[in-house]
Amino acid sequence: MAIILVSMAVLGGGYLFYGRWLVKKWGIDPKAKTPAYAHEDGQDYVPAPKSIVFAHQFSTIAGAGPVTGPIIAAMFGWVPALLWILVGGVFFGAVQDFGSLYASVKNEGKSIGLIIEQYIGKTGKRLFLMFCWLFSLLVIAAFGDMVASTFNASAVKAYSLGAPAVVNGATAPGAAAGAISLFYILGAVLFGLFLKYAKPNQAVMFFAGVALFVAMMAAGMAFPVYLNKIQWLLVVFAYIFFAAVVPMWILMQPRDYLSSFLLIFMILGAVVGIFMTNPDMNLKAFTGFQVDGKLLFPTLFVTIACGAISGFHSLVSSGTSSKQVKNEKDMLPIGYGAMVVECVLAVAALVVAGAAAKNGRLPDGTPFQIFSAGVAGFFQKFGMSQYVAKCSMTMCVSALCLTTLDSVARIGRMSMQELLYDEDGKAHTPVTRFLTNKYVSTVVTLLFGFLLSLGGYNNIWSLFGSANQLLGALVLIALAVFLKTTGRQGWMLYVPMTVMLVVTMTALAMAVANIFVKIGAGKFAFLTDGMQLIVAVALMALAVLVAYHCLRKLVEKPEKKRDPAKSAAKDAV
Repeated sequence: MAIILVSMAVLGGGYLFYGRWLVKKWGIDPKAKTPAYAHEDGQDYVPAPKSIVFAHQFSTIAGAGPVTGPIIAAMFGWVPALLWILVGGVFFGAVQDFGSLYASVKNEGKSIGLIIEQYIGKTGKRLFLMFCWLFSLLVIAAFGDMVASTFNASAVKAYSLGAPAVVNGATAPGAAAGAISLFYILGAVLFGLFLKYAKPNQAVMFFAGVALFVAMMAAGMAFPVYLNKIQWLLVVFAYIFFAAVVPMWILMQPRDYLSSFLLIFMILGAVVGIFMTNPDMNLKAFTGFQVDGKLLFPTLFVTIACGAISGFHSLVSSGTSSKQVKNEKDMLPIGYGAMVVECVLAVAALVVAGAAAKNGRLPDGTPFQIFSAGVAGFFQKFGMSQYVAKCSMTMCVSALCLTTLDSVARIGRMSMQELLYDEDGKAHTPVTRFLTNKYVSTVVTLLFGFLLSLGGYNNIWSLFGSANQLLGALVLIALAVFLKTTGRQGWMLYVPMTVMLVVTMTALAMAVANIFVKIGAGKFAFLTDGMQLIVAVALMALAVLVAYHCLRKLVEKPEKKRDPAKSAAKDAV
């Protein structure tokens, strides 16, 4: 309880004081016409209420990281993990998320890649977009495999639709969670049509959303769907293709709003459960600078990504959220606030895992299973049945991945299109017109992501973590250039960008070195290790080039402004 209270005080103070200080330093104009209105097209640029955009931002960024990272990093002790979540969240992650949203809204809703082109150059933009596209493939592969594995119920029953199957006295929660997800897609479309044409006020929208949320949960638990992993993988990829190409208002905006009920329900369940039971922290405060051959630096800072800083968040802030903001004053709660709430989830995951530990050791199972079991136990103490508690938590955990998947599919498609566009932002040759077609670019992106997912997320998770943090470092450097070029103060980004650049390049270099060790030992597997080696080297090379172009612009002395009177006199002479 003490850990939760202190963490909430630190994070809340960071939002109220540091976040507002950034607003004062950078400046916002509540009367300015935002890109959502200036470029409204009914597809990507769609003005939405603050609550809708916050729900989209939070649902998308709250992926697997804030649960997985802190629990894995607890091997070094709960104190180092907690300190990095709090310090990283307030001064690194929330600043990057808010800064990316701010820069995009101030630049016509452009993505970070196009902002780099505007302030750094075309070469920097193309290198960055290549990096982003490769990174989106890793996210799609890792999270797609996670969702399919969670919903996989082939060991319980062959493909069927009907009453819950009982295995050893308990119902398989994955099948029910999969069914809930399908109902969520249908419900989101109906809710999107309701919002579009009925235009309800905030209160009606909230109560209608709660009612639909309860109905979808009940329907999914009553009619679970039993598919094997490959079948679920195909369903997931079909869904994210659909989500990537349809207008924002018909699926992503309503789904993210409805998913926010699920995620906030999970966070409240964890926090309230901790307050009600006040469990002991059974993990050691600090176990050492090296554990199981892994060094605290850089492992801790790469393992805890989304709960402290995640480069992926910047793609969401500048790729989708910035195109929905109705008023510039909404940027702080959306950008900085959503990250603060995610940090609360990361702290809750650490505490729940600590409560489940025995004799300083975590129970067997994946981080998701440990967290889900812990929070489900809290729900059962509140009187919820074991079946409902397990189904609810399984759906909550899978929703973390699904809400990330549908956005990253869209972002990956946009990155590929922007990479292939000519200088005027259009495709002119037959080949580029074909490849930049909305449907073709989405299929190409998802195809490579699908092939990577066949190797399983365990084979690419470490690479994903390093690439994710490296993306954060590059974005911070690019934001520093933007702030300097536009006459705003950006010195508060210098320490975070330097720390993250050193951390991530060290982690990637160590990953490459480990692969070469496998080659020397004759344990090299081309399908998994070879793919990782190629992607890791490509990401490092692209990162070095992007950082070089950005840093050169950052240290470049500003041009001296000419005095018109002196210039005229000189010209006359």
